[in-house]
Amino acid sequence: MKVNLKENETVIKVADTSYVEPQSRVTGKFILTNQRIYFKSIEETNNGVDFEILFSQIREILFFNTWKIIPNGLNVVTKEGSELKFLLKNRDSWCQIINKMY
Repeated sequence: MKVNLKENETVIKVADTSYVEPQSRVTGKFILTNQRIYFKSIEETNNGVDFEILFSQIREILFFNTWKIIPNGLNVVTKEGSELKFLLKNRDSWCQIINKMY
């Protein structure tokens, strides 16, 4: 897996994650840089699932629980109104870092 970084971009934190779509889950990497959040799917067959979220696009960060009891969900709400849901360990630390960035 290779991510092309932009000029003056550095990786701050990386974690294994699942991107939760309405009908499925896509396993990948959640990559936080000093310029954006990037999701890179692990499977090469999931064309079009890789995406980036610029900090200027983020409206808010919300938590959610899996099966209503497991506190591992991070929901990134964009200014356009779309919700991008991820399953992450240590979601509190991720939220704190992301909130400082945007």
